[in-house]
Amino acid sequence: MEREREAMTTTFKDVLARKGLKLGHYVGEFATPGIGYVLKEAGCDFVWLDMEHSGLGFETVHRTLRYFEAADLPAMVRLPSGAYDHVARALDVGADAIVVPMLGSAEQARAIVQRMKYTPDGGRGVALGLANDRYRQGPVLNALAAANRRTAFVALIETKDGIANVDEIAATPGVDVLWVGHFDLTCDMGIPGAFDHPDYLAALDKVKRAGKRAGKPIGRLVGDVAGGVALAQDGWDLIIYSGDVWLLQAAVRDGLEQIRAGAKAKKAKPAKDAKPKKKKGG
Repeated sequence: MEREREAMTTTFKDVLARKGLKLGHYVGEFATPGIGYVLKEAGCDFVWLDMEHSGLGFETVHRTLRYFEAADLPAMVRLPSGAYDHVARALDVGADAIVVPMLGSAEQARAIVQRMKYTPDGGRGVALGLANDRYRQGPVLNALAAANRRTAFVALIETKDGIANVDEIAATPGVDVLWVGHFDLTCDMGIPGAFDHPDYLAALDKVKRAGKRAGKPIGRLVGDVAGGVALAQDGWDLIIYSGDVWLLQAAVRDGLEQIRAGAKAKKAKPAKDAKPKKKKGG
């Protein structure tokens, strides 16, 4: 019965269990009631909901996760930090998957697992029958075990330490995904934005190999279609295609520029079927 109740909504771990490429989108601004349905209809397999680089607080995340649940679209929530109150509170408001920034060691990873899992797998404070349980009631031990099965941990590798220790991080029980934060990683490596630099490419290769050895999927965000295709062909499992603000802005800019260009062309060249007006009495 408990397994049947868990299956009522799709979780991020359900997405991870599917074979093949999984695609998603970044949301950091448009926490609107229809966002889940919009992205589900667009073909997203999952969503990245960001707290680290946005103004979204826990109250907004609480509401927005309900929008995604209504559309049966799993979400991963990037936290501001790996502190206990950030980890536990995000899970309490209903996050199935948390993304922890600046993961640099297996010791840090074990600490996150301790904060996010209930006994006997961790020491998270117990809160049952709330948003994290979809407000369902049930036997305590069953609920604790179900939460531990359901919650996923995405380790964000975006520092030199994270790269140096990625094999140990990947092998840590409770770590479900290795995710590369490409901009922060290049900055920490002293090569900001140099995504074709040999050292950066070697770091990506190390993450790929660590994921393969540990049997953990790997993920990245891309800003364009060509980048997504390249990653997919290179064997990356999870890809976030751009973000809400960036795509809207690019689409609006492109449309406005085309309209302005078209208006200028019209003024510069009169229409071929334009006829001169006849003078009266002519």
